[in-house]
Amino acid sequence: MHSFAYLRAGDVDAALAADPEHTAFIAGGTCLVDLMRLGVMTPATVVDLSALPFRQIDVTEQGASIGALVRNSTLADHPAIVEQYPALAQALASGASPQLRNMATVGGNLLQRTRCPYFRNGFASCNKRRPGSGCAAQGGEHRSHAVLGGSDRCIAVNPSDMCVALVAYDAVVHTLGRRGERAIPIGEFHLAPGDHPERETVLEPGELVKGVSLPAVPFFAHARYVKVRDRASYEFALASAAVALDVQGGRIEAARVALGGVATRPWRCPEAENLLVGQPPTRGAFEAAAAAALSAARPRKDNLFKVELARRTLVRALEGAAAV
Repeated sequence: MHSFAYLRAGDVDAALAADPEHTAFIAGGTCLVDLMRLGVMTPATVVDLSALPFRQIDVTEQGASIGALVRNSTLADHPAIVEQYPALAQALASGASPQLRNMATVGGNLLQRTRCPYFRNGFASCNKRRPGSGCAAQGGEHRSHAVLGGSDRCIAVNPSDMCVALVAYDAVVHTLGRRGERAIPIGEFHLAPGDHPERETVLEPGELVKGVSLPAVPFFAHARYVKVRDRASYEFALASAAVALDVQGGRIEAARVALGGVATRPWRCPEAENLLVGQPPTRGAFEAAAAAALSAARPRKDNLFKVELARRTLVRALEGAAAV
């Protein structure tokens, strides 16, 4: 591990005063410390945010407000979240291990970096790690890589479970920076790789995630998160789906659909949502929506299976949400 300076920020001003170009913020450290040990991230200064007051979980008639320093396990077990935003609780509970969930934070989960082995090994060509060096996954082993949202520069999958549910729930990310506060819709927060895979979010250098808010929408309680992976625990998704359905009088009045494990960022599926509205909650309707959700997929040889796997995962999630 490279040498670095450590600063424990006593307040927001102290955190924002650090040199933004050579600083990394740390909360739980479940991602950053790992990447520093691998030599993938080498910040000159690590600023500890654990003393900042971003630990609230407030659920009211106006919606939910969740602080960036809330632990994943705490949020997954919160009674109001379980009742009103069950797909979020289920997504969090499916991630990593109990030990990691007890350390990982909401803010860190939002910024979780890819598990692509070419990004993490420090030697292979990776445009995300070294812009312009190439993408070894394009012609190499790519079973776990994206079939949606990729480019010729990068096909690395976003690994977060939590963010898939947040996308389905129309979350807003609240940030603090030297230029003030911002409220960023979650659908605009993560960036597709395009020509610049090194840019993963719209955060500016030195900008902090303060928390996340969720709107109060009654049918968000009728939701499911389904995750398919190589083993039953402590594994990242090969395909996942977060959905919510508003079924009235035997017809779907509104729907939210998002996919994970198959895309370069948490993937909202408006095509599937539009197809579902006005339809009865039947398997046929769900299969048509799943086909629409994957219609833009661009698989390669080793990850072709992900297209059908994601379709089936989405159908299963929709059936679960309809049964609530």
